[in-house]
Parts: sequence; C-alpha cells; structure tokens
Amino acid sequence: MDTLNVDLDSRSYPILIGPDLLRDPDVFRRHVDFRDILIVSNTTVAPLYLSALEESLRPRRVVATLLPDGESHKTLSTVARIEDVLIANRFARDCAVVALGGGVVGDMAGFAAAIYQRGVAFVQVPTTLLAQVDSAVGGKTGVNHPGGKNLIGAFHQPEAVIADTRTLATLSARELRAGLAEVIKYGLICDSVFFAWLEANVEALLAGDQAALARVIRRSCEIKAAIVGQDEREHGERALLNLGHTFGHAIESATGYGQWLHGEAVAAGMVMAARMSQESGLLGAEDLERIMRLTARMDLPVRVPGLTPEVVLEHMRIDKKVQAGRIRLVLLRGIGAAFVTAEYDEGCLRRALESHLG
Repeated sequence: MDTLNVDLDSRSYPILIGPDLLRDPDVFRRHVDFRDILIVSNTTVAPLYLSALEESLRPRRVVATLLPDGESHKTLSTVARIEDVLIANRFARDCAVVALGGGVVGDMAGFAAAIYQRGVAFVQVPTTLLAQVDSAVGGKTGVNHPGGKNLIGAFHQPEAVIADTRTLATLSARELRAGLAEVIKYGLICDSVFFAWLEANVEALLAGDQAALARVIRRSCEIKAAIVGQDEREHGERALLNLGHTFGHAIESATGYGQWLHGEAVAAGMVMAARMSQESGLLGAEDLERIMRLTARMDLPVRVPGLTPEVVLEHMRIDKKVQAGRIRLVLLRGIGAAFVTAEYDEGCLRRALESHLG
C-alpha cells in the first residue's frame, strides 16, 4: 500500500493506494473512526463492492443509499435524497458519509456531507480511474445545473481517500480511457517526463496492467496533492488542474450531461487548448502533434461532432473560471509547461474551436 498526504494543516488527510483495500478492516478502523456511517453508492457499483465495504466497517452502524448511475443524475434533487436518508436515520454531526463509486458519486456525497448540519465528515472510496487520479482528491464537491457544469457546490475536504486498485478490473474500456484523459493532463501541466512515460506505455495502460495503473495513480495523486496543498481554494496555481476543463465542461453541458463521459470531454478540451496554444504562437507544432497522437492512441476524442463554436462559447462564458467577463484558460508553452491566462486573442480561440468542432 502506498500512502501520500495532502497537507492542509488541520484539514490534512491521507491518500491510500493499493489492491484489496476495500476488504481490509484495519484500513477502515484506522482511517474511518466514526460510529454512524452512511455509504452513498450507485446501482452499478453497489452490487460489486457494497457488501465488502459494509463488512470492513463492522461493527459500526452502517446505512447505505443507492443512487441512479450517470452524470445526468448529478443534481440538487439527487443530493436532497441523500439528505433525506441522513435525517430519516437521525444521523448527528459526529457521523461520516462514505462515497463508494466514481466522480459523480463522490461529488454528490461530498456536497451532501458539506451541507448536512453545516458539515459532517466525509471519506472517499473511489472505484474508477478518473476518481482515483483526480476527482476524489482535493475537496471539490457539487452538482451540475442546466446552465453549466459544477456550478453549485462547496469545498469540503475528505478525512481520507482509500483507492482500491482492484476495482479498476471491473471498469469498462470506455471508463478506463476516460480516466486516462485526466492522467494525460498531469503530464501536460507540469511533468514532461511523465508525459513521455505515458507515450511509451499506452498498450499496458489500455490493457489494465496493474503495475502501470498503480504508477499513474501515484504520480497523478502526487501532483494533485502538491498543488492542492499550496492552493486549496483555487486562487492561483490550482487553476492549472483545469487544463481542458473549460472546453470540456462546455461540451458536457451543451450535450446535456449524457452523451460524453467527463474524461472524454476533457480529452477533447485539452486538444483544443493545445491547438489554441499553437495558434497563439506558444506551443510548437511538434508538441501539438504529440498531444494529439497520444490522445488518439488512448482512443480518446480529438473532435466533437454536432456542436458549433457559437454554442460552445456560450457555455464557456458561464464557466466558474470567468472573471470580469473574461474566460480564463489554461494554455501551454510546451509539454509540462502550463499557465493560466485571460489575455489571449479571440481569433485564436475561435480558430481552435473551428479546428475540432463539427
């Protein structure tokens, strides 16, 4: 088992990475020290892992609630269902909410914990690659709105992140690839050596090789933990983690939160950000080609059919990262050299969109 730490003073917490952690009662005795626990999962994950988690949490009082699966259910009304269960079972402020599932479950369970009795403890048990490398770490919680992705939410750090790598064996190939999009992001923002390692290990990652996946989970969590530890609430450096996300969130909201997995939209968004960087004279043509080639080799999208630049720009303008009426974007000066800016040529943005839409 690997253990990393997110250093946030009194809100610091461990990230545990390893096989079969779900079935290790000692892990939960050490890191989930609460008498009353609500497990939040969904109808896809629960049949696979709920009973093992309940067994590891004994003899505590454990209640489980199962949500419908999918990004389209990441809404305030679904979070209200979680609140109803907490209230019906008379959970007090010394309870904990445990999220068992992917990013959608984690975001909703964390938000429910953040607002129940003004905040109760929260533990992430991520079961997808995307959640293990990204969404389970950092304390961002929330839900979508028809107007935009994750517009309603709160920062609420977990007590622990317990990433059982065995759960990745039950992912579909599409879900695995979606998680790899976020892995590519870490190489692009600050680690060109890691990006080159990904280029050399595409086949192992797509085949679900446990050693290769463990390596990318650890490195991704190392990068995110370091950034979050310096900038918990995204006032500065943490915004680098949004590479591709302003484009990607616009794709998700414009298509109704159902057609595209989050990682797929982020992959297309990162290619758009790279194209815009090249159009702006910041990124060399060779680096753009490497980024597009790796994305395609991971069987991730580099084009978005059915959307126009006007529609995507409309959704980008209500993104959380808009400030003073300007869309803030993460661009690249090279692989491993990302930066945040609101100073760019609108023509470069439009040309980047035109190159990858329709």
